[in-house]
Amino acid sequence: MYSIQTELKNVSGLHARPASEFVAMAKKFQSAITVQRLDDEDAKPVNAKSIIKILAQGIGVGTPIEIAADGPDENEAVEQLLALVESKFGED
Repeated sequence: MYSIQTELKNVSGLHARPASEFVAMAKKFQSAITVQRLDDEDAKPVNAKSIIKILAQGIGVGTPIEIAADGPDENEAVEQLLALVESKFGED
């Protein structure tokens, strides 16, 4: 298991287009990947390969999250998803 914590920096958070990009990238990896809100003690990790589960989290700008992966390509998966989040999904 490999995980990293970060914060959403793009204005729209993980909604619509950014969530779609996040899920599309997650699906490229064999590892099981989850995303968890860290600002809500009741939030549970959700499948990062499910657009419905990602959108249901309501992860907005400034929300701290943890991206975790478990599997043969876990490090690469987490690092690439982190890079996508850090790039603000191409938004300025």
